[in-house]
Amino acid sequence: MQGHQFRKLLIWQRGMQFVTDVYALTSQFPKKEQFGLTDQIRRAAISIPLNIAEGSGTSSNREFFHFLTFAKRSAYEVITGLEIASTLKYANNITIQSLIKECEDICSMIVGFSKQISES
Repeated sequence: MQGHQFRKLLIWQRGMQFVTDVYALTSQFPKKEQFGLTDQIRRAAISIPLNIAEGSGTSSNREFFHFLTFAKRSAYEVITGLEIASTLKYANNITIQSLIKECEDICSMIVGFSKQISES
């Protein structure tokens, strides 16, 4: 494997936009959550494109697959954090549900790309 040009990968691009959207949403959370839920959701969101980028620089598809798995796990963490924020009414529920949907779409893309990587 020659390494992927991660900036050209749609999952990385959407992951980057997702991070921006998560930061915008979490900036509305109560200040008391700055070092709690806000930080946790942001770190997990950042981990999605970071793992895709890091995995693209590995020397094998198998290793890249592992980084994609980490990205998917981080996406699940974000979804759970957003569900918690929704339950606690920390932001507009429509906005939260929209971000959850986007994260689920990114997860689906990661799963599809993982299958593609593992088959090649």
